[in-house]
Amino acid sequence: MTQSPTTRRSPWALHGDGRSVRPGDVVRPDERLSWPRTVGVGVQHVVAMFGATFTVPLITGFPPATTLFFSGIGTLLFLLITGNRLPSYLGSSFAFIAPVLAAKTGGGIGAALGGIVVAGVALALVGVVVHLAGARWIDALMPPVVTGAIVALIGLNLAPVAWDGGGAGTGVKAQPLIALVTLAAILVTTVVFRGFLARLSILLGVVVGWVLAALTGQLDQQAVNGLKQAAWVGLPEFHTPSFSLRAVVLVIPVILVLIAENAGHVKAVAAMTGRNLDRDMGRAFLGDGVATVLAGSGGGSGTTTYAENIGVMAATRVYSTAAYWVAGGTAILLGLCPKFGALILTVPAGVLGGATTALYGLIAILGARIWIEGRVDFHDPVNLLTAAVAVIVGAANYTLTAGDLSFNGIALGTAAALVIYHGMRLIARLRGTTPESRRGPEPEL
Repeated sequence: MTQSPTTRRSPWALHGDGRSVRPGDVVRPDERLSWPRTVGVGVQHVVAMFGATFTVPLITGFPPATTLFFSGIGTLLFLLITGNRLPSYLGSSFAFIAPVLAAKTGGGIGAALGGIVVAGVALALVGVVVHLAGARWIDALMPPVVTGAIVALIGLNLAPVAWDGGGAGTGVKAQPLIALVTLAAILVTTVVFRGFLARLSILLGVVVGWVLAALTGQLDQQAVNGLKQAAWVGLPEFHTPSFSLRAVVLVIPVILVLIAENAGHVKAVAAMTGRNLDRDMGRAFLGDGVATVLAGSGGGSGTTTYAENIGVMAATRVYSTAAYWVAGGTAILLGLCPKFGALILTVPAGVLGGATTALYGLIAILGARIWIEGRVDFHDPVNLLTAAVAVIVGAANYTLTAGDLSFNGIALGTAAALVIYHGMRLIARLRGTTPESRRGPEPEL
């Protein structure tokens, strides 16, 4: 018998018998599987996020363990602020890489952290406005054709990272056989096993790839030596921010990408769970903003709702926020355990490449799902061109540099989707060429 809200001791109701999920069913955010299975799903979320979460600080020169520590705390704060209704992991945002590198030049890590803090405050303020004013203006600003394009272009923009680490020579390109075996293990596990094991396909694929790499001597020996020498318990390396106008100007435009990423995440989760989560949009912005402020205040990378974990939810169909509490807590422990953090660093590039090939592809396909479930009419040339241009800008990673400012494919693709849609829609209405205002058949080209 289901307990009433006043007598239920747990914020999550047990899904079914807690051991299995029937075909076509989903584990909702306010449900959970048995705790051992929930822990397994939570660990899989950690596996999905750690590659990208570690990559950003490695590129920017931030301490990785500190970033991991604050990503875990930020995730727990996000879950609290959103009332456990929005499953999400907050990992390092790739949108911060270019402006942080520019801000560090001449200002050091402190100035870059100051810019991150200000960006987090700005995002939190946007969240407050959205929460008080409602999310309808977000819907008007970002209809399904726009949000679907943004989600799709994020997945496609990450494709080079799966192939060669975005130019770093890692990923599938570095170890094609290991990557192939990892990807094959994920695919086979999904269809060979039933129930819970099938829902751990990403984690099992990573384990298979790691074991193969270890047996064939393809683990990075420097990482292995680091694992042997690392302590079991230790505090992360903290840094304090400093504030300069130059750094703030460089970093503050990132909030446009964070708004798009958060809105896209909320829309994607809503599409997967069949729920309207617009009322939680403001809380999502606020949660990510607070987490970014906290990370920047202690030496961590700016955060965002993680696309990698959307891929895990799409693969497992488990949307329980309980799994994210496990993931956040695990990340905090990892940040306090240099030995475990060093173990993560031994995961070969090929294993990550194989896993992210599936995950990033799922993200791109989720964008198409938003179009389908939003009933986007692609006979309308405004919708068609909005999606077409934005996806190509993001996939090709178009880059615009103006002095010290640099905008990558995600930022430019997001801007393109917004400007093209609203610009073309306005002109079409003024000219009377929108589909609803046309009279008679369209002339053939």
